[in-house]
Amino acid sequence: MSVDSATVRRVAKLARIAVSDNDVTAMEAELNAILGFVEQLSEVDVTGVEPMTSVIPMEMKKRADVIADGDKADDIVANAPASEDHFFMVPKVVE
Repeated sequence: MSVDSATVRRVAKLARIAVSDNDVTAMEAELNAILGFVEQLSEVDVTGVEPMTSVIPMEMKKRADVIADGDKADDIVANAPASEDHFFMVPKVVE
């Protein structure tokens, strides 16, 4: 696959990157080099290789999925000028 200058301008527009006319040829060469490297990767035989997310097999730590109020209602309203039953009291705004 080869990238031309029109494709470079289109990709730059989609990425919202300002690319001057002088930089288009340089970007074209860079994108072609990247695509060439990706094509080299497709030549590697990966049959029998399991997909992995890390080089070391590990399992993510998980916490229990429990619904709780956090037991912090008193701490949250402690600095409020006025509160009632764990709610902030504010002046009426709409009449």
